[in-house]
Amino acid sequence: MLALMYTITHKSSGYSSFREMEKMKLSCTQEALSKALNIVGRAVATRTTLPIVTNVLISAEDSQLRLAATNLEIGITYKMPATVEETGAIAIPARLITELVHSLPNERIDLEVSQQNLAMTLRCLRFDARIKGLDARDFPPILAPSDEVTTVVNAETLKEAVKQVVFAAAADDTRPVLTGVYVKLEGEEMTLAAADGFRLAVLRSPILREVASPIEVIVPARSLSELTRIIEEEEKPIELTITPSKGQILFHTASVDMFSQLIQGTFPNYNQLIPSSFTSRVVVLTEDFLKATRVAAIFARDSSGIVRLQMTPGDDMLP
Repeated sequence: MLALMYTITHKSSGYSSFREMEKMKLSCTQEALSKALNIVGRAVATRTTLPIVTNVLISAEDSQLRLAATNLEIGITYKMPATVEETGAIAIPARLITELVHSLPNERIDLEVSQQNLAMTLRCLRFDARIKGLDARDFPPILAPSDEVTTVVNAETLKEAVKQVVFAAAADDTRPVLTGVYVKLEGEEMTLAAADGFRLAVLRSPILREVASPIEVIVPARSLSELTRIIEEEEKPIELTITPSKGQILFHTASVDMFSQLIQGTFPNYNQLIPSSFTSRVVVLTEDFLKATRVAAIFARDSSGIVRLQMTPGDDMLP
């Protein structure tokens, strides 16, 4: 799916001859296009000195419409069905096209792109709009899927694992490695760990494809948080590909690809922080403990968020 984007930038075939095409022409539904723009919009840069990354790359080929966006730290590509009459591509201001499509009725949308003046015409019922764009060849390259997939993870397993770990990552950049989630793939198991100097979360989950040798990387917590939103409705297994240089990671599904830069550095040895023995042990019902913590947290707002736990011996209350 992302191979197309790579072709646009680097290869002489495919869309490298945009100037030779008179126009790109296709049609799709407003609902599908609106959803696609919402997904890729998560990767659009907001503050940047590179204007092209405030755009969405729109391209058409083989009865599919592909949208891509990147802020150079993460990149998202989404493909959706469309009726393609003529192929082509253009980079369009993300905020403008998103707000426009969201405001249109849920009807058919016709898109035409003139490669001569780099403008896109959009029609939907009585609405006509013309948007000036940029050359698709100037759009930054996006990591493409390859046949060398590192492993495969169940979608629900990955979503739950990220949810239970990512909250413990640091929010400030004082120690960059702590703003990420440590990921270790070994055998048929995946380990995720995050720490911010006060909290530590570690989770081990099975993977669907065994890895030949252990792999350790640090994925930005923000990237994983975005991933869980993107794959919220995904049910099929997700492919993970880590580049040989361990500089990027790619998450691949049937309709969405997301890549992220990896954090370079050494994650702290969290195993040293986990006590190997204890003098006291308490077992509580999760739901009851959560309710009590939420109530106590109301009064902890003015005391640095600190909640004191007091444990006294008593009868076994567990069922």
